[in-house]
Amino acid sequence: MRKLVIIPTYNERENIAAMIDRVFSLPEPFDLLIIDDGSPDGTANLVRERQSLWPTRLHLIERAGKMGLGTAYLTGFRWALAEGYDYVFEMDCDFSHNPDDLIRLYRAALEGADVVIGSRYVTGVNVVNWPMSRLLMSYYASRYVHLVTRMPVRDATAGFVCYSREVLERMDLDRIEMKGYGFQIEMKYTAWKLGFQIREVSIIFVERTQGTSKMSSGIFGEAFWGVLKLRFRNIRGRNNA
Repeated sequence: MRKLVIIPTYNERENIAAMIDRVFSLPEPFDLLIIDDGSPDGTANLVRERQSLWPTRLHLIERAGKMGLGTAYLTGFRWALAEGYDYVFEMDCDFSHNPDDLIRLYRAALEGADVVIGSRYVTGVNVVNWPMSRLLMSYYASRYVHLVTRMPVRDATAGFVCYSREVLERMDLDRIEMKGYGFQIEMKYTAWKLGFQIREVSIIFVERTQGTSKMSSGIFGEAFWGVLKLRFRNIRGRNNA
């Protein structure tokens, strides 16, 4: 089974080299696709340096500027499908997601789940070093998503996710609209409405120690209003569009 981890980056110079080395040190082989949105700090240059060490496993797509988390992942999904990957993972670059947990998500997928979520809230609240205001916003955002959509997912905004190839092939990726963190909700909701099996695996989320967060009020607002629209959208797969 070919496995690809997609990591969008913008100004992640402090983290990118260590993240690449960590993923490639795992006992289970994962390929990496870095999608860099024109980082002025030279993130892409560090990726190119590492490509000399792993020319067949480390890949880089450079974009002209900040185009949104959602569009980065959609670019990566299309690339992964074209290259024949069986499982595709989303993960942050800042070590808030533990790369060791990639293996746990993969095993859950092999056990039959179509979408596997690295969940902060499936066994309580497993978040380290977040201010209470942000923790409450994140937790109740997922509660809000459940209330509006009835989707049985405790961590709807999670960004640590594994998708099987079948899920991505069935989705009409051109119809995914949200660009920020609302994208994470929209992808899970679409998979659920198409009848795919979603499983949550408990993880511990640790706030970044290097670099700066990309969260903003605009991103939160898009997700809030976008969820209301999702509830009334007609979700169609590619084979019945």
